[in-house]
Amino acid sequence: MRAVTEVASPSASSPASPGKIKAFLRLVMIEHSIFALPFAYLSALIAIDRDGTGRHWGDLVLVTIAMVSGRTFAMAANRILDRKIDALNPRTKNRELVTGAVSVRTAWTGALISLVVLVVAAGLLNPLCLLLSPLAVIPLVVYPYAKRFTNFPHYVLAFAQAVAPVGAWLAITGTFSGSGPAWVLGVAVGLWIGGFDIIYACQDVEVDREIGVHSTPARFGVPTALHISTVTHVISFGLYAFFGQMVGMSWFWLVGLAVTAAGLVYQHVVVTPEDLSKVNRAFFTTNGFIAIALFAFALLDLIIR
Repeated sequence: MRAVTEVASPSASSPASPGKIKAFLRLVMIEHSIFALPFAYLSALIAIDRDGTGRHWGDLVLVTIAMVSGRTFAMAANRILDRKIDALNPRTKNRELVTGAVSVRTAWTGALISLVVLVVAAGLLNPLCLLLSPLAVIPLVVYPYAKRFTNFPHYVLAFAQAVAPVGAWLAITGTFSGSGPAWVLGVAVGLWIGGFDIIYACQDVEVDREIGVHSTPARFGVPTALHISTVTHVISFGLYAFFGQMVGMSWFWLVGLAVTAAGLVYQHVVVTPEDLSKVNRAFFTTNGFIAIALFAFALLDLIIR
């Protein structure tokens, strides 16, 4: 996912030192797990609620480990594959792999460790998750390449992110049977993330055109891209509402939807073709708030049940 990172200074310490670990965590932006993780929890909790046995709480720990490790692998691979492109962009030239704060070897080591952890966690969950774990990784690796051949890489990212709720459902149930709600939630989450990735890409239109990076804003211009993002978010919101209806959510979910709608409207109001200065606020703060708020109201709904 496109994102801004803080400037990190190269260090002479060993790859295993705290400084290198912190630099790697900045590289993969570990805190941004907050975007998809709440929806994986929501899918898992709905599956637990429907199962009714209460025997799956330990699985939530494994879901967390699998989600965070999978995302860490994806971000590390993304940064590695994009490091030459990042070096050409003034906005991203201070990323850790470009400055040398993190070596390519360290990044690959972290990525491979994360991949192993993902597979192990999937295997501890159930055989189906283990079998499908490679399929969860493929779209995460394809995304960095997508911007090299399609004007819609944001929807490749959307597909990759849609895997999270479905995977969490399978982690609890071990079967595709009855997984319809997880698929609806997955598509909703994917389009939500893909929509704000379009907004984020608006910052790099001129540079992307110059260096040959493909994106919706670079191909169609910022005004059209923002309209496409708006439509994407409207569809996403509709799917969130449909998901709530499918699983029998009550008025708490409706309150969460209202908060989500307000957050989506806000980011589309503050980011305009004439003023992209608030993109970071829309991308990080607003969307992080949406993820937490929607999950919190869903959790209240489940608790009241």
